[in-house]
Amino acid sequence: MARSSSGIVAGLTVAALAAIGFLGWQASATAPAHPAKAAPQAPAAPQNQPPAKQDPAKPVAVPADSGTGMRVVYSVSQKRVWLVAEDGRDPRSFTVTPSTVHPAPGSYVVGSRSGTVTGTDGVPIEHVVRFASTDGIAIGFSARVDGSMPAPDPAKKAGGIRMTRADGDAMWAFATISSKVVVVP
Repeated sequence: MARSSSGIVAGLTVAALAAIGFLGWQASATAPAHPAKAAPQAPAAPQNQPPAKQDPAKPVAVPADSGTGMRVVYSVSQKRVWLVAEDGRDPRSFTVTPSTVHPAPGSYVVGSRSGTVTGTDGVPIEHVVRFASTDGIAIGFSARVDGSMPAPDPAKKAGGIRMTRADGDAMWAFATISSKVVVVP
């Protein structure tokens, strides 16, 4: 009897997550069209100098204001994520393509995950790790199944922070339900 009960619970959980995902997609697809709030942006590089390039041999330091312990750190201005283990040593870091809707700086927890779904842009995505919601738009990390990372359509409200498939695999393994996500400017 316990085995069939756990199967029913698992089936209900999957159905509930699918319904939530569909309702979120439906809400974002029918949201009234109005200008999105401007997100804070990093200051532009002076026009007479090329932007500074990161030395690929040097790791990018985790932002000092991102807390301690095991966490995912997302810097909106740097367009970068760090997967920081409990000891803080040797975090995995990679660039991302930000969404058009940004989470406010602060601390969040992973609230839901989906293995594969269709993104609000109609593209198949995988390893979706959701941690916030802004103006009814779910915000989370994901990778396009086709592996590309194009900039999102600025006319559409979307919360998908896109990464490569390899980085998506690492995020999926690292950021389980209730994992801490820290957003810094």
